[in-house]
Amino acid sequence: MDSKKKIVWSVISLLIAVLSIWSVLAQSKTMSVTGLIESLGMADPVWIIPAFICMLGFIYFEGAALLCIVKATGYKRSQLQGAVYSAADIYFSAITPSASGGQPASAFFMMRDKIPAGVATASLIANLIMYTLSVLVAGVFGAVFCGGVYWDFDLFPSRVLIIIGFAAFGGLLAIFIILLKKGRSFFKIVSRIMAFLHRHHLLHKIEEKQKKLDKLTKDYESCVVMMAGKSKALVMAFLFNLAQRVSQVLVPVMIYNAYYGPGSDSLKVFGIQSLVTVGSGCIPIPGAMGVSDYLLLDGFGDLLGSEHAIHLEMMSRGISFYTCIIICGVFILVDYLVHRNYNRRK
Repeated sequence: MDSKKKIVWSVISLLIAVLSIWSVLAQSKTMSVTGLIESLGMADPVWIIPAFICMLGFIYFEGAALLCIVKATGYKRSQLQGAVYSAADIYFSAITPSASGGQPASAFFMMRDKIPAGVATASLIANLIMYTLSVLVAGVFGAVFCGGVYWDFDLFPSRVLIIIGFAAFGGLLAIFIILLKKGRSFFKIVSRIMAFLHRHHLLHKIEEKQKKLDKLTKDYESCVVMMAGKSKALVMAFLFNLAQRVSQVLVPVMIYNAYYGPGSDSLKVFGIQSLVTVGSGCIPIPGAMGVSDYLLLDGFGDLLGSEHAIHLEMMSRGISFYTCIIICGVFILVDYLVHRNYNRRK
């Protein structure tokens, strides 16, 4: 992992987070960070506690999905290791544009645990397919079965972003499936690019890099072959990814119930969050910060009014995103330091 790049993006993400929170609070006449913290005491703990459990479920279920796929290829790993892979993906996805750092970070920890690079790559692509499919399923459910909340968003930019999001996730799903089925063609293209760069003196030690690419290709193809007859594992991976998506979407539902009581609008909150995930997921901003906030305020605003929408948005994002990212960051840092100290002693 490129440490310098990660540090730069961490700083940028922190600035975006501060600006996002400030811009949301600036729209409120009464809301403040202190007020938000104090309002926790007025919430019904019967619903607040499940909100935090759902946030932890978001971390757990992705790890469980990855373990299903990895186990199907002959590499059984523990639930703790799966949680590390998930935490790495969630944390680095949140601090890099378009989630570009999440999968390489997961691959790093998977390879550290003696999972071959090709197997890790194929497993992550398979999991991305299930993740993308789960986002689309939850989004379609939100649009069709949650009281027509799609039409409560403003036409521009909210509804336009949601439509673009559906198209983008659908396109990504097709690309991932093609990549999984036509991996050899992809690696051939990579090999030709490497040869071109070498001929123009832009890439050195081509033989060494070609050997690594050949091994990666072999491991990748072996993994794909092993997964070909493992439909049960892939179905389970999809169900775990769907459970992860539902866990995230349920956080604002729990927060809504904690302050306003359970009712018919709980389903609308579920639908709004599902569509926000689709609409913000294709925007190349770390963690979709700012975009998610805007879409949530737009959706909740029509349902609750401006002040209540700001409160619900800040509380739910505070738990489902910011608290989740902090937990994931601390978790992978502790895991990394423990393994580094162990290796030094060894």
